[in-house]
Amino acid sequence: MTEFPPGLIIILGAIPVAVLRGPLRAIWMLALPVVAFAMVWMLPDGNHFGIIAFGQELELLRIDPLSRIFAYIFLIAAFLGIVYALHVRAAAEHVSGLVYSGAAVGAVFAGDLISLFVFWELTAIASVFLILASRTHDALAAGMRYLIIQVGSGVLLLAGLIVRWHETGSVAFGDIGLDGPGGVLIFFAFGIKAAFPLLHNWLADSYPKATVTGAVLLSAFTTKLAIYTLARGYAGTEELIWIGAIMAIFPMFYAVIENDLRKVLAYSLNNQLGFMVVAVGVGTDLALNGAAAHAVTHIVYKALLFMSVGAILHRMGTTLASNLGGLYRTMPLTALFGIVGALSIAAAPLFSGFVSKSLILAAVLEGEHKEAFFALMFASAGVLIYCGIRVPYFAFYGPDSGARPKEAPMNMLVAMGLAAALCLAIGVWPAALFSVLPFPLDYKVFNVYAVSHVVTQLQLLFFSALAFVLLHRFGRYPLPKSGINLDTDWFYRRLGSAALRSLMVLGTAIQTRFYDAVNRRGQRILIQLYRHHGPHGVLARTWPTGSMVLWVALLLFAYLFLYFFDIF
Repeated sequence: MTEFPPGLIIILGAIPVAVLRGPLRAIWMLALPVVAFAMVWMLPDGNHFGIIAFGQELELLRIDPLSRIFAYIFLIAAFLGIVYALHVRAAAEHVSGLVYSGAAVGAVFAGDLISLFVFWELTAIASVFLILASRTHDALAAGMRYLIIQVGSGVLLLAGLIVRWHETGSVAFGDIGLDGPGGVLIFFAFGIKAAFPLLHNWLADSYPKATVTGAVLLSAFTTKLAIYTLARGYAGTEELIWIGAIMAIFPMFYAVIENDLRKVLAYSLNNQLGFMVVAVGVGTDLALNGAAAHAVTHIVYKALLFMSVGAILHRMGTTLASNLGGLYRTMPLTALFGIVGALSIAAAPLFSGFVSKSLILAAVLEGEHKEAFFALMFASAGVLIYCGIRVPYFAFYGPDSGARPKEAPMNMLVAMGLAAALCLAIGVWPAALFSVLPFPLDYKVFNVYAVSHVVTQLQLLFFSALAFVLLHRFGRYPLPKSGINLDTDWFYRRLGSAALRSLMVLGTAIQTRFYDAVNRRGQRILIQLYRHHGPHGVLARTWPTGSMVLWVALLLFAYLFLYFFDIF
């Protein structure tokens, strides 16, 4: 039993959740990731579960240090998400969340591209229900856009694996590279889910429309699964360095003017993915350790931020910053946990983000990628301004909105408390994280709390905070305003909609003219028929017998004439 894929344990275990109720359902759901975690912990490295299909041996349980660390954090995130969602009564949301998390774990352990494709698509199908469960018109529209894009990623992955299968005769999922067309197709399939620039807007479009609890799970799995696949298949691909640097910078300019705090968090998620993509592009052992470590820390502190803002949505019914402020008075614990998440994403010393970002920045500098290093430093400064300060300030400590909601439900507070404890534990005791990284890393050799690291980061945080204070003091910092800020979704929300309306108008005009032409021609035919076959038409008259005989004689003469001269 210990060699059965842990992801399938969670997926199959989601079935009884549809009929279980009350404490029994809660215990069952909480047990699933715990059992799966114990299985991963006990299994040694190697291939443990294979099947034969399509003439290939499919590996459903390939365990090595890279897959193990991602499985650990996915299962921890699933557990935290379940605790956070215990108050939800809708069984469908629990089932979709479990299938989604189980599919992500299954994909991490897939040793071949066919198995990866199956779990890849299952994550897309299961996760869309976390958006649709909001049961609003905006959620339905965003969910359909999300599904189209995610399934499109799967189509590219399928096309790429078929081409690569034809090229190499193998579907093994290892180092792929960009040498062939199959590798390029798979690269873009991974890039869509990693939210590459110009392919990213599905993230900011859909995550804020998800349910309160669904957004927490969404923040954990899809994009980090893409980071894992890039690290597995494209480590050292230099194009990723520049892609990641752009990803780390451009979302900041959208997040700083955004009013919806969940959308701010979505943009900051995109920003943090850029750090991981740069690290994968560098491709050294230290860089890949940094990418894996940052995936771990990011999942925890981003889930914590989505939890704190989700608690506001649960109590207030909105996450628009212009409608919030002063909530710390009645939601002090939620505010405290939100601050822990904000300090973690800002990479403050003694918090988890500082540990993982130090690894990435050191690897980038060690690889002499100076432009990328300065881009990441700029992004690190910006994240404090647009997320680390903006979210907790306008939600809890900004101008008082007069609202006095209740504190978050107990299960939400427990989940936030566990996530906050993890953020602090990793920050204070990074050696525990280092022990499960893909490549050996001695904490004594690489000391993240070296004086140079700490002083540099404190300077960065100090001047970033000073910039926020001065900009806000002199009225230059963008204040929350109601409205919709269009990103690359302008192409389908404005240009695409306008083009579709124009096509519909043109199609309607062509259809109308076609029907008019057919109608006029039909009327003419009917008039001619009536003229000849109507009661007074020529062909309707009664012909005299003599005339009939004359016409028959003429036709017979014509036939004999033609036959005699052999014209036929």
